[in-house]
Amino acid sequence: MQANPADPTGPNDPTTETLLITVSGPDHPGVTSNLMSLLTAAGASIGDVEQVVVRGHLVLGVVATIPTTADGTNDSLRKDLLLFGYQEDLQVTFDEVDATPTDRRPGLVVTVIAPTVTSTHFSAVATAIRGCGGNIDRIVRIARYPVMAYELAVHRADVESLRRDLVDLARVHRLDIALQPEGLGRRAQRLVVLDVDSTLIQDEVIELLADEAGCGDEVRHITERAMAGELDFEQALRERVALLAGLTDADLLRARDRVRLTPGARTFVRTLQRLGFKIAIVSGGFTYFTDHLRDELGLDHAFANELEAVDGVLTGNVVGRVIDRARKAELLEEVARIEGISVDQTVAVGDGANDLDMLAAAGLGIAFNAKPVVQDAAHTSVNVPYLDAILFVLGVRRSEVEAADEADGVVTEAPPTS
Repeated sequence: MQANPADPTGPNDPTTETLLITVSGPDHPGVTSNLMSLLTAAGASIGDVEQVVVRGHLVLGVVATIPTTADGTNDSLRKDLLLFGYQEDLQVTFDEVDATPTDRRPGLVVTVIAPTVTSTHFSAVATAIRGCGGNIDRIVRIARYPVMAYELAVHRADVESLRRDLVDLARVHRLDIALQPEGLGRRAQRLVVLDVDSTLIQDEVIELLADEAGCGDEVRHITERAMAGELDFEQALRERVALLAGLTDADLLRARDRVRLTPGARTFVRTLQRLGFKIAIVSGGFTYFTDHLRDELGLDHAFANELEAVDGVLTGNVVGRVIDRARKAELLEEVARIEGISVDQTVAVGDGANDLDMLAAAGLGIAFNAKPVVQDAAHTSVNVPYLDAILFVLGVRRSEVEAADEADGVVTEAPPTS
């Protein structure tokens, strides 16, 4: 066994003693510095430190290896630690532990998202992790607004068994639960590709156009069947577009003015841009709308179908290749290649059957308020009505978002009240 580089005497050296010192109680300035000064005076080497403050209550754990006295004890240090606790109004305990460093290899990250995460939810998730041979090393809250989100660091769990159990648990308890490998790969994501209709925006743009053409009910019926995977997308698109013949530029503008961004969309895009992500939208809708969204939000790429018009009037035809399920996946790969980004570093977000190939092709495919067939196929699902909740799956904390907005003089978007 190799010696711990931080401990020149080596693990379990008979001339040293390794203690886990746990300090808990009301947090106040100076606790950590005073404890470390005490350990320094005792000639200790530090093997590990972890500290957390919850609602003003401190829990500090320190693993320290300390030279023993001639009789093989550290009674003097123990007395000093107890005196330190008394003076600081803290509880101090110490336990002798093995000096061998803890294995810190990356494990798994479980992200739990819900309007309210209850003790029942935590119990169910923890039971599933235990049942798959796993252990929870750390739990951190990453958001409490507009939804609650927690990250659990997990080791030693059987990944496939845990994934299946968490999928079932999420359905029963109506939670969003993401399971991802911990490590550099999670932090290396650099491209997000978004569907548009019912993802980046709340609307289906073809339905907005259909309302202008007076054929809304007929088009909505075809749309629902196509998004559920019951109809071939291209055939359904061409049938719907044919019903739009005769619409003018003024009609298109009225429809565009009715487009509503999904709550949290601006926060989501702004935060990704701060982090250096490239952002693309790939839509089975129309360039008239996606080009406007690209310019309004400062996106890097936008792809959609082009409506044919003659003298400012729609002919009822689509120009060029239709952006269908297969084409969306191709465009994700093309954008990644253009930007010099590995496909493994991409995130795709969508809600319909037309997004399935794109979600499968991405390093992380997220079903956003999606149809059941899409949720079953995606890597993970988010079913709260806020697009910025996806940031929590990516490991971004709400407090970080709000601090960055405040620094830039931006008011962080609040969810609608009704």
